[in-house]
Amino acid sequence: MVVVSHAHYDHLDVRSLWRLGRDVPILVPSGVGGFLRRTGFRRVREVAVGDEVAVGALNVRAVPAVHGGKRLPFVTHAEAIGYVVTGSTSIYFAGDTDLFEGMAGLASDLDVALVPVWGWGATLGRGKHLDPERAAEAVRRLRPRVAVPIHWGTFHPIHHGVRRAPAFLTEPGTAFARATARVAPDVDVRVLSPGASLPLPP
Repeated sequence: MVVVSHAHYDHLDVRSLWRLGRDVPILVPSGVGGFLRRTGFRRVREVAVGDEVAVGALNVRAVPAVHGGKRLPFVTHAEAIGYVVTGSTSIYFAGDTDLFEGMAGLASDLDVALVPVWGWGATLGRGKHLDPERAAEAVRRLRPRVAVPIHWGTFHPIHHGVRRAPAFLTEPGTAFARATARVAPDVDVRVLSPGASLPLPP
């Protein structure tokens, strides 16, 4: 199953999904399903905050996010959401979000939090994304056993040239680890390289 947090191009890339097959089950926020069905996907389910879906032995719950979710002109009425996936381990995937009330109570006994620590490009935009410091505060509220920084170091804007990666592509992960060590020192931060994996014992 694929969980999609919102319809922005950097979170919902149709060509990437096609590589998984048109029959892959996909969870999307309400308002996004029609767009994916028109592009050939057959097992799309829309969810809103508070909805829960059973997938085999897993429970997937849609949770709030503070971020715009539209994809003009194709998706005009959709919000961003996050997901808490519970099975032998529990994982929170934030998608894109800023801090919000209720974040501390999203999941009890959380094993892993996948937390965005940057946005696309050199600037973030207040109220739309977490930066390393605010992401560390999110981890302090969530209290997971392990935190993994996501949403950084992936897209290299062409106007920055190709010889040297700008700081916003190389530094957010380690900056998040340092900030988390200050405000939530009991959380194990794992900064993964693109393509790396993290085995999770049950």
